[in-house]
Amino acid sequence: MSDAIQTDVRAFIVENFLFGDDGVPLAAEQSLIESDLVDSTGVLELVSFLEERFGISLNDADIVPANLDSIARIAAFVMRKREAASTLAG
Repeated sequence: MSDAIQTDVRAFIVENFLFGDDGVPLAAEQSLIESDLVDSTGVLELVSFLEERFGISLNDADIVPANLDSIARIAAFVMRKREAASTLAG
């Protein structure tokens, strides 16, 4: 499941922040902030995408680099949010 999430997130980043240039190397662990790929406005776009695409809800405390600074961190965060939501629903 994490691979599918990473693929979707990578596609979103390439389309929206690299303007479709999928030739740019983008490692799963690469910092999106330190690489200047995502700025504060980009983080808001990313949050909106995650909420819509994966059906999760992020609160202000979730919007931190520990959750959103790389494709790998984003995928792990989405999985945690989904697991927490299914635990509450179950």
